Amino acid sequence: MKGVSCIITAAGKNRRMREDLKSKGMEIKHKLLLEINEDPLINFTIKNALQTDVKECIVVLGHFMDELYPALNDVNDNRLHIIENPDVDVELSQTLLNGVANSKYDYCLCLAGDQPTITIKTMQNLIDQLINSPHPENTVTILSRGKTGYLDSALGLGMPFACHSSLLKRYLHGEEDNLNPILRRMVSDGVELYGVSGQNELELININRYKDYLKVLKMWEKKNGQ
Repeated sequence: MKGVSCIITAAGKNRRMREDLKSKGMEIKHKLLLEINEDPLINFTIKNALQTDVKECIVVLGHFMDELYPALNDVNDNRLHIIENPDVDVELSQTLLNGVANSKYDYCLCLAGDQPTITIKTMQNLIDQLINSPHPENTVTILSRGKTGYLDSALGLGMPFACHSSLLKRYLHGEEDNLNPILRRMVSDGVELYGVSGQNELELININRYKDYLKVLKMWEKKNGQ
């Protein structure tokens, strides 16, 4: 079906953040429930995604899903669908595959729940560049970590990205791995990889550690004059 599904992965073990919070004597909580602008990180990401041209937003849960459900229930949009991994102890590839297997549309915008600083404009740029590319069924558009335009290597690249759902189904099936090795295999097979420039340095930060969260929070407050 023509259109774009957004897949947000929120199934990780949250190990590093829990370690950091425990070492600091702080309340142990899921990193996706830490807040930016009075919203849990996961909801902040979802709300941004829903302001693009996506027709549905699928959040894939796994580890600690019971901690996330109460926050997710606060998002009131009928395009939001929450699904669970049948087996929680899987790699990112299987979480993404679960998302695309439950999607309805031809294209997928794939986001990590711990990247709330990906701007609406960058998300939309990933979608637009893909759909308007010469070969949208054989192209991956991805947030650049340097060089932009058509790339000959996936070195250092990961989420967020957008591509045709058939590519994800083909390359994720049977895989138990992180994203980068799969992207490298796509490139070696002739899939076109296009680097899209970001809007600011915040977009390149994954919130894995508590220091990452504090850095994002500080830069966010400075950017917005808080």
